[in-house]
Amino acid sequence: MRIDIITIFPEMFREVFDFGIVRRAREAKIVDVHVHDLRDFTTDKHRSTDDASYGGGPGMVMKVEPMVSAVEAIATDRARLVLLSPRGAPLLQDKVKELSAVEQLVLVAGRYEGVDERFVLATGAEELSIGDYVLSGGEIPAMVVVDALVRLLPGAISDPASAEQDSFSHGILDYPHYTRPEEFRGFSVPEVLLSGNHAAIRQWRQRQALTDTEVRRPELLITKN
Repeated sequence: MRIDIITIFPEMFREVFDFGIVRRAREAKIVDVHVHDLRDFTTDKHRSTDDASYGGGPGMVMKVEPMVSAVEAIATDRARLVLLSPRGAPLLQDKVKELSAVEQLVLVAGRYEGVDERFVLATGAEELSIGDYVLSGGEIPAMVVVDALVRLLPGAISDPASAEQDSFSHGILDYPHYTRPEEFRGFSVPEVLLSGNHAAIRQWRQRQALTDTEVRRPELLITKN
């Protein structure tokens, strides 16, 4: 899989993908990540990527020309184009799975007051948000998208079952986990996990996952039903 990121701050990505699962996936040639400076696609001597908003108002708006030029230079015919934007649909695990199956993913990091609407109209970009809050730009959301989907790529993690059991993979939260020591400040590991009875452990984990989801994120069960 190839992932291209378009941003005005490419230096933000310089080391973030050099750790953990993403680094191992890159070294194993499972994923190829490229970061592009949007300023390289400008045509004026100041390399401007933003301008004042038509109609007035605070803040600057990212210009449509360099953004479209960047996408046209980078994206293949089979590329999936995503604009990280607080106006976008929420990024859920099902969407992560969907994006992990594409051949090329182009992520565009917005900035300032927003992006010229004609970028979306001209390119058909899909808008995604990582939450109902506003960040300074789309760079951190782009990092989140990459980290979330790379771990789903075949071979990216040593045990594929780990990703299959993650929270949200089946529409509910993951079950609680324990490791050594068996006792810590009066808190003990549940006896069933020490029993060696795999059927009983599986049933306990299923019950705990449902109970935790009901307590912490009940809306997931409503959506699931």
